[in-house]
Amino acid sequence: MEVGQMQRRLLEYTKSLFMEGVLDNQYLQLQQLQDESNPDFVAEVVSLFFADSERLLNDLTRALDQPTIDFKMVDSHVHQLKGSSSSIGAERIKNACVAFRNFCEEQNIEGCMSCLQQVKQEYCLVKNKLETLFRMEQQIVAAGGSIPMMELSF
Repeated sequence: MEVGQMQRRLLEYTKSLFMEGVLDNQYLQLQQLQDESNPDFVAEVVSLFFADSERLLNDLTRALDQPTIDFKMVDSHVHQLKGSSSSIGAERIKNACVAFRNFCEEQNIEGCMSCLQQVKQEYCLVKNKLETLFRMEQQIVAAGGSIPMMELSF
């Protein structure tokens, strides 16, 4: 496949992530911080997000599996996950965390368990989609091309 075609596919794929609500404009702002001096900036930040999110999801699973649930601790973990999701533009995870925090405030165990599953699903979706996006970018660079920048409006 020629570079121009790969670049068009990348732009279409990226646009679909915004249209599906997987990513928001915060992701575009993150991309704007990347330049020649730090070409892997976005991938590095997202990689840190993945590691942090997996730790928080494991902590949440353990916390909700206790005989007596510390809802303040659960809420603290969800708050951290919401913040880190927001910082990379992972809109669907962020939105799921908002509902999760409401159930923490109500001390609703069933609601929290349901939200935990929802957050895990959204996390897996975002991780798979971003890993695909990064693979596409790597293929373009390997073929001698440059990564096209997404327009702010579409």
